[in-house]
Amino acid sequence: MELKTLIGEPWPDYGLIDSGGGRKLERYGRFRFIRPEPQAMWQPATSDWRADGEFIPGSDEDGGGRWYYEQPVPAEGWPLRWRDVSFQSSCTPFRHLGFFPDMAPVWDDLRGAIADKPDAEVMNLFGYTGVGTLALSAGGARMVHVDASKKSVAQARANAALSGMEDRPVRWIVEDAAKFVAREVRRGRRYDGILLDPPKYGRGPDGEVWRLEEDLPGLIAHCRALLDADSRFLFLTVYAVRMSALAIGELLRQAFADLPGTVEAGELAVREEKRGLLLPTAIWARWRR
Repeated sequence: MELKTLIGEPWPDYGLIDSGGGRKLERYGRFRFIRPEPQAMWQPATSDWRADGEFIPGSDEDGGGRWYYEQPVPAEGWPLRWRDVSFQSSCTPFRHLGFFPDMAPVWDDLRGAIADKPDAEVMNLFGYTGVGTLALSAGGARMVHVDASKKSVAQARANAALSGMEDRPVRWIVEDAAKFVAREVRRGRRYDGILLDPPKYGRGPDGEVWRLEEDLPGLIAHCRALLDADSRFLFLTVYAVRMSALAIGELLRQAFADLPGTVEAGELAVREEKRGLLLPTAIWARWRR
């Protein structure tokens, strides 16, 4: 399987300014932030890294750490925009800023996949703060947004209101993703597309435990049962660096062997503004008819 790279280019409200030395400097609207980035093993383009804040990781291996600020940054967040979607960005305790900018080429790709199918029904599993849900909704899809975090779904709904999209056909579901998908299979439901971005580890609202390596194959099998020969796509992203794009590509190739279409896999990357080099961020696999 030939691997492909989907590249996130800078846009007015986001850009990877510089990277290197295990860190990256990014702009989020009017603010600039420094975050850890183990894959930036090269030297930065410049030492002039003025930023409003920096996330300093803790000594543990579980992603701990905290933000330190050089300038005041609104704790409640500030608005950003991607194409026709407005949303709130903020400095979260988990080092990211309320959305994943490297997903922008994925949103464009999936909007294209359903462009000729009005009212396509698409499910976004582990939908987080809903930027991907709103990107596809703005492209004409009827969305089902699923996340186990009540806080994340509330933020997603607030982002819908910020975008003027509160009346769009979106079902907001607070539930364990695997449990919800299994129930949809029992109901005999079908979808035109599924977008999923599962975490390495997580807990559902009722204490359900999710472990990526153990639970992903079963989730993919259930997702396959919700798609048919008239469906358009399944797109999977994985940020757990110990997994391989080839491995998740083969998982999808076997799961979708009975459907027409193609399976591809590769990496997500963001283009650095200083030099144009590509910073890898995640792996992905896609079935598309």
